Amino acid sequence: MIQLDDIKGPEILRECGPDDLKNISDQIRERIIDVVSKNGGHLASNLGVVELTVALHSIFSSPRDKIVWDVGHQCYAHKLVTGRQKEFETLRKYRGMSGFPKRNESHHDIVETGHSSTSLSAAMGLAMAREQKGENHEIIAVIGDGALSGGMALEALNHIGHLNKKIIVVLNDNEMSISKNVGALANYLSRIRTEPVYQKLRSDAEFLMKRIPAIGGRMAFAADRIKDSLKYLVLPGVFFEELGFTYLGPVSGHDISALRQYFQRSKRLDGPLLIHAITEKGKGYHPAEKSPSRFHGTGPFILENGEGKVRSSGKSFTSCFSDIICEMAEKDEKIVAITAAMPDGTGLDKFSQKFPDRFFDVGIAEQHGVTLAAGMARGGLKPVVAIYSTFLQRAYDQIIHDVCLPNLPVIFAVDRAGLVGEDGETHHGVFDLSFLRHIPNMNVLAPRDQVELEKMFTWAQSCEGPVAIRYPRGSVPQPPFKSDQPINRGKGEMLRRGKDILLLGSGSMAWDGYKVAEILESKGYSVGVADLRFIKPLDEKNISRWIENVSIVVTLEENYVAGGMGSAILEFMAREKIEKPVLNIGLPDRFITHGNIGELLRENGLDIDNMVDRIEDFWISCSKNQKRDSDYGEKIGPFARRTRAFFFKK
Repeated sequence: MIQLDDIKGPEILRECGPDDLKNISDQIRERIIDVVSKNGGHLASNLGVVELTVALHSIFSSPRDKIVWDVGHQCYAHKLVTGRQKEFETLRKYRGMSGFPKRNESHHDIVETGHSSTSLSAAMGLAMAREQKGENHEIIAVIGDGALSGGMALEALNHIGHLNKKIIVVLNDNEMSISKNVGALANYLSRIRTEPVYQKLRSDAEFLMKRIPAIGGRMAFAADRIKDSLKYLVLPGVFFEELGFTYLGPVSGHDISALRQYFQRSKRLDGPLLIHAITEKGKGYHPAEKSPSRFHGTGPFILENGEGKVRSSGKSFTSCFSDIICEMAEKDEKIVAITAAMPDGTGLDKFSQKFPDRFFDVGIAEQHGVTLAAGMARGGLKPVVAIYSTFLQRAYDQIIHDVCLPNLPVIFAVDRAGLVGEDGETHHGVFDLSFLRHIPNMNVLAPRDQVELEKMFTWAQSCEGPVAIRYPRGSVPQPPFKSDQPINRGKGEMLRRGKDILLLGSGSMAWDGYKVAEILESKGYSVGVADLRFIKPLDEKNISRWIENVSIVVTLEENYVAGGMGSAILEFMAREKIEKPVLNIGLPDRFITHGNIGELLRENGLDIDNMVDRIEDFWISCSKNQKRDSDYGEKIGPFARRTRAFFFKK
């Protein structure tokens, strides 16, 4: 028997028999469970596509044939059979293997993914490039039933069917069950529809019927109507066929022999095809089969029982939000909650149980969810839209056009803001300050702890315009002291005063700034710390006063510097002609890889020690420049100094 570690590339699978392929699938499943139990990852979705992946690679010739994985969180088996055995132990670790397809890892990873519903558009683009270049290879897009609900996927289906390009779509359906009778009948009808002999017989029959004088045309039309009626009665794939696809299936996604037959058959056909494979999430690992949603994205767990190894050190921002919105809804029946296929992840599962008639899961359709909220707000409700920061990007135009332009009271609960860790580039919520703060009418807030989170949502409930409250993944920090200062629009809060350095932070970086200030204080600096609370609108009056009394200003944010909170401060200072040295500490202009959040903060200079060093270096640099300017002034004399000051003032 072939061992998994002997597979250096997928070509070996094309030489294997059914028993070998089944054995390899079993080994893949064991390896995935073992590594994910140590490193965490997307377990249920990957266990559900093991046989599907093995069958794909045993029929198609990757990378010549292009396999595109929608979302990409089901690519572990794909990585194992494409020569990444050794690296798989480093899955999701810093500088290790990504949990998603990455082109810099392997030429078998055709498209980098991480967000849903993108595969069909990418596959269509690859097909058009193939035709332009006169090439001859297959393009296969693997998409889940959830991802197929996304608007982008439906747009692509429409376009593919319209242009009639040869693309093979594999629908990984892990929600439906197959009735044996319907499954057998559908399999039979699918087979005879795709056999060339049947296609020729049907064509010949139509030709002969149409040649019968007087009634031939009507007979052919009647036969076609009967055929279509039967098809609508017994086939679940009519929707796809109406879009121009040849529908094959449904087929068990765990039956390698059946899958291979379908894939082999699809290579002989022209035009777009859809192969409907029924899979089971968590297949082969009982805890994941029993609770697939819990093992969708999981941390390390105990192999024997599936229980988590890592215990939370405290209550998370998400769980705090869950309690807060339920309390708000108890008092105000106009509050409704919307999520995009993430009720558990956003903390709305509790709300959905308590207020089922006021909870709306729109599926993977963030754009629709945001405009739905706009309509609800226009109708007099108070919608709260809970979406991860990285996925809110997908509804950018709807935020502008449908919510902010009419200035509607929609509350955005922007979860997972900042670095999120092991899911990497596609999942870090590091753009939201940049893409939200410049939209007219938008209010952008960031709480530093649980008390602030409660205050901000209470304030947002009474706001007459759109509000975005962004908060990070993980545990809520314990504040060094409690503040009873209320939330007033556009007002920040001074947490400690200092004469040398002013640290301006927001959200999680406010208390980090407080820790930085304490360390700098021990080194002899006088350091003030202010929590802006509002990134938009800024507390311009207080910021002017705070800056006036210090020598240098430092902004702290877990967002890209470009367009973020620090940029807002610089824009304000330039507009008001406030001249003070400013150091912006935030994320650099590059995509941030995956890894432990602590490692990522250190790598990007956002941990406490790095921030202390960077601020101290900036202080020393500014002091040297000030001394050089002072020495220069002594040398050039009073008249020249006055002239220089005049031009600098202008």
